[in-house]
Amino acid sequence: MQDWIKIGRVEDIPRLGARTVQTDKGDIAVFRTRDDEIFALFNRCPHKGGPLSEGIVTGKVVVCPLHSWTIDLETGEATAPDEGCTRPVDSKVVDGLVWLKLESAKKVAHG
Repeated sequence: MQDWIKIGRVEDIPRLGARTVQTDKGDIAVFRTRDDEIFALFNRCPHKGGPLSEGIVTGKVVVCPLHSWTIDLETGEATAPDEGCTRPVDSKVVDGLVWLKLESAKKVAHG
């Protein structure tokens, strides 16, 4: 069974930035685009495990801070010529609150 967990307000995530949510499934990076769209990915670049939450958000991609791999925020896929994927996490915004959907996940903390 999958559960939605509330992680905070949209305003808690900087535009073109991210916040990290710790769950029993692993760390999740929650991103906010210039247009206030919210996306969530597991916080590991498929290349060398770099922290995607520390990357630069541009459009609907994040650039990994370690080796500049570009990861699609919607799919988690690395963009060409790179290959690999980090798992995306379902997210939604309801009344200004951000929710994540994780199978049997429990929120530990967020920063």
